[in-house]
Amino acid sequence: MSVVIVGGNECMERKYKDLCREYGCSVKVFTRMKDGLKRKIGNPDLLVLFTNTTCHKMVRCALDGTKGKETVIARSHSSSMAALKKILKEHA
Repeated sequence: MSVVIVGGNECMERKYKDLCREYGCSVKVFTRMKDGLKRKIGNPDLLVLFTNTTCHKMVRCALDGTKGKETVIARSHSSSMAALKKILKEHA
């Protein structure tokens, strides 16, 4: 399963990746807005949006990148490890 995480804390990026790999998922993490975000997201099975730590423009860009695809979108206001673990338990 491929997972893309948009938002979150930059210092937690390594921990997000490690947790996803424990669940057998390949993962990309975008904590900051970058040029070409739509293209870099690709076609993930699960898109995790940490809405508290990301701007509206970045959320819209991520959602536009997955529009028309069969990507499951999970939103969480909290960007904690517990929140990510709960999302992965539900979807992975």
